[in-house]
Amino acid sequence: MAANPRAEVARASEALAINISAAMGVQDYLKSNLGPKGSMKMLVSGAGDIKITKDGNVLMHESQIKHPTAALIARAATAQDDVTGDGTTSIVLLIGELLKQAQVYMTEGLHPRLITEGFNAAREKALELLDQMSVKLTGDDREKLLEIARTSLRTKVHSKTADLLTSIVTEAVLAVRRDNEQIDLHMVEIMEMVHRSEMDTTLVRGLVLDHGARHPDMPKRVTNASILTCNVSLEYEKTEVNSGFFYKSPEEREKMVMAERQFIIDRVEKIIALKKAVCKAGENKNFVVINQKGIDPLSLDMLAKEGIMALRRAKRRNMERLTLACGGIAVNSVDDLKEDALGFAGSVYEHVLGEDKYTFIEDCKNPQSVTILIRGPNKHTITQVKDGVRDGLRAVLNTLEDGALVPGAGAFEFALREHLLKFVNEGHVKGKARFGVQAYAEAFLIIPKTLAQNAGFDGQDVMVKLQEESRQSHRAVGVDCDTGNVSFPEELGIWDNVRVKKQQINTCTLIATNLLLVDEIMRAGLSSLKADGS
Repeated sequence: MAANPRAEVARASEALAINISAAMGVQDYLKSNLGPKGSMKMLVSGAGDIKITKDGNVLMHESQIKHPTAALIARAATAQDDVTGDGTTSIVLLIGELLKQAQVYMTEGLHPRLITEGFNAAREKALELLDQMSVKLTGDDREKLLEIARTSLRTKVHSKTADLLTSIVTEAVLAVRRDNEQIDLHMVEIMEMVHRSEMDTTLVRGLVLDHGARHPDMPKRVTNASILTCNVSLEYEKTEVNSGFFYKSPEEREKMVMAERQFIIDRVEKIIALKKAVCKAGENKNFVVINQKGIDPLSLDMLAKEGIMALRRAKRRNMERLTLACGGIAVNSVDDLKEDALGFAGSVYEHVLGEDKYTFIEDCKNPQSVTILIRGPNKHTITQVKDGVRDGLRAVLNTLEDGALVPGAGAFEFALREHLLKFVNEGHVKGKARFGVQAYAEAFLIIPKTLAQNAGFDGQDVMVKLQEESRQSHRAVGVDCDTGNVSFPEELGIWDNVRVKKQQINTCTLIATNLLLVDEIMRAGLSSLKADGS
């Protein structure tokens, strides 16, 4: 009996059928996007905005999924991306396939509880195999980092763009890494510029600010620049409390105005005095002021006369990055300004693009914060590259934190199937739970099979080739998406992150197990929510 008499109720086999069909529906939606040869989807919003992508995380976030089971799977997939930065499409495919394989045995009368027991036993063996197959990194294995970045990026953007971005994302992560400290990817600023093509994307070993100097006489390009990062008001401000000033004559009023103005002038003169102490005549040194607060026109004029390049109202997030990129410290007062508070940049220049101004701070000595400047001809190209860059950065970060990689191209999933079937055939699983392990083994073949199908090859033919090569060579074998033949991922440099696979195994097993054990779905109707029941 339902607690709510007006609720829609689906029981037993009907509830199971609803869950399985929903999981398979989401699987079919994302199946064609898997791998480097996966197709794109065009998402058009109500306002007509276009987004072209094959990133599973973007598709799951942007698609308005109404079915409760499908929405549950979508949330689990996006959580996977939040935790590890990759594996969204794979997790949706695995959940759908686990339920599909379980359905084969349930139609023959096997209880879902026995299948879930088999799933849990298989999960433990999968995690064991993952540890066995993982390849440990030796020190700063830069080549492996480039390979994992390339593998990740090629599944998101065109291969030529991916090859360009590979070194950019690897260099960016290595630049912000510090010994015995957790890597903070927020120190890699991602800047967008609608200009040229995506092949002009660059890594700036410093910072790019999305505004320029506010005075026409200030220098537009300086070299050997000492940089003062400050959070000091250099403009006339109103008092924080309501107050009034009374004067008897125009002279008194003029004195009051001058006294207020003098307060700001004194601050500016202290900055100018520091500039003169640091940048002596004939030394080819320059001075740049980057202020979080405002600088009024009179102060800008004083600074311009001294040849100082000044930027006002810099974003707060950039102030922290500035000191990490250029050195020095951010000052909150101009009293006792010393030379050791200054940072250094080899080149600071302004770049004007239409009505937008950008300030480049480059050639920093030892930057602990860098900028990836993404260029592209239009907004949706930039968005696509940006999503790829984020995934590439996470892939390199995961590798450094794991200290290990696992062969990609479907090699782990294929090896897992062979490993589990051997585990069952040797009699390690007792009773009917063995069918659950078999279902789990067959379900993981969806990854190499789909990689082959998306590349335009016959999935069954490729699986047969993999089985033959695996028995002969006893090595990790994967799918070559260019030829449809067997490949050896370790030789080709195709890798996956260990933590992504670990998270996939745990999440897909948990979600599939929970959905199999649902024997009743109760959905309240809107009418039952009204107080009078009308």
